[in-house]
Amino acid sequence: MSEVDYSPLTESLPRPADAQLMPPLPPQPKSLRETGLERQLVVELIAKAIFFGGKTHLSVLATRLRLSINVLREVLDFMVGEQLAELAWRGDSDIDVQYQLTGPGKQRASDFLERCAYVGAAPVTLEAYRAMVARQSWRAQEQRIASDDLAAVLGGAHAGPGMLDLLGAALYSGRSLLLYGAPGSGKSTLARQLGQLLHGLVAVPYAVVVGQDIIQLYDAAQHLPPAPQHVSHARQVLERRSTDIRWVLCQRPVIQVGAELDAAMLELRYDSSNGCYHAPPHVRANNGMLIVDDLGRQRVGAADVLTRLMQPLAQGTDPQSLRGGLAISMPVDHALVLATNLPPGELFDAALLRRLGYKVAVGALSDNAYRALFRQQCRVAGIAVDELVLNHLVLQLHGGEGRPLLACYPCELLGRIVDFAGFAGTPPQLTLATLEQAWASLFASCDVPLGSLCESIV
Repeated sequence: MSEVDYSPLTESLPRPADAQLMPPLPPQPKSLRETGLERQLVVELIAKAIFFGGKTHLSVLATRLRLSINVLREVLDFMVGEQLAELAWRGDSDIDVQYQLTGPGKQRASDFLERCAYVGAAPVTLEAYRAMVARQSWRAQEQRIASDDLAAVLGGAHAGPGMLDLLGAALYSGRSLLLYGAPGSGKSTLARQLGQLLHGLVAVPYAVVVGQDIIQLYDAAQHLPPAPQHVSHARQVLERRSTDIRWVLCQRPVIQVGAELDAAMLELRYDSSNGCYHAPPHVRANNGMLIVDDLGRQRVGAADVLTRLMQPLAQGTDPQSLRGGLAISMPVDHALVLATNLPPGELFDAALLRRLGYKVAVGALSDNAYRALFRQQCRVAGIAVDELVLNHLVLQLHGGEGRPLLACYPCELLGRIVDFAGFAGTPPQLTLATLEQAWASLFASCDVPLGSLCESIV
């Protein structure tokens, strides 16, 4: 049975109490020099934005390029002087203005787009990004993960004897963590839950510039905004500090890759459609956690994956190459968690196993932990718990068939009860009949010969 992702029915748990801690965000640049960017790069960004938008208000440019009015006016004055842009409309104030491109400006913008079609937030320098990653390293958190935090996030599902201490020590150490065990034991979900324990917020740039090349870093699907209970606080602090809005305030990222991972995914990927690069997952995971799931199922060997990821972590930098052969060094700082349902001894030799920081076996749950997880999943699914039916599940179905109490089963069974009820147009209920129906649909019968099954169908 393959690893089951039962996260959709997992209760939404809040980040630790200090999730509103703010990183030391840079101040808003008041001049082009303070942005660290070459004037030509900002000229190109402005020209491309106006090329697509036509007559464009100064405030719209500020929002689109994430640059201050002062910086934009400085560069636009230059563009007007070079007859690339012109004032199209003026209102009552100095900033209530619209700009448009001249004929030569449109031609230059077209040339810029042929080289690089990126039109978006202005990048930060690679040096500024390196400094920010170092400043907000997850290893340098002032408040370490406490046992109460760990117990609150994991609940009773994986709180067996010594398990919390083992996981807590692994996270405290900052070393890599290998979760291994049978398919369906909940390793993937456990890894994601550990990611919820990373304290604080981080600043992520929309993009980084190296020479004339732009590397996109921010991904809205992976760099999540502050939790709802902290949004207003974050907004107030951002406004009060007048910060550089080329940086996005996010929860510490938890990025997961699986069997699709190959060697090419760990390198900068050039996107010919927009003429820029996309950062690899282990770079986007900076200041957070990288989870490598289904280790051993990738097209590249598990030992190669581990070596490729651990060397940059140990050094804090990852050598990458741009088109044309230019070598750059990207910062790397994240917690590394690996999950596999294969025996570790089959994946790594003794030397690599020693390099792995912590190895944690994730197996079947205890009777009490399984029941607690089932009740929790019932609350999430909005289904009333019937203890007699739960007893039947544990003692008769699991016990009768000798199936271990794996963490994946409660959500899978309840999800199927919801499916059957939805198809029938009735509210989902936990009864002996609905449980038996869900159980029968979860497992394939290995006792009936295929030929006999086909004859019965005919």
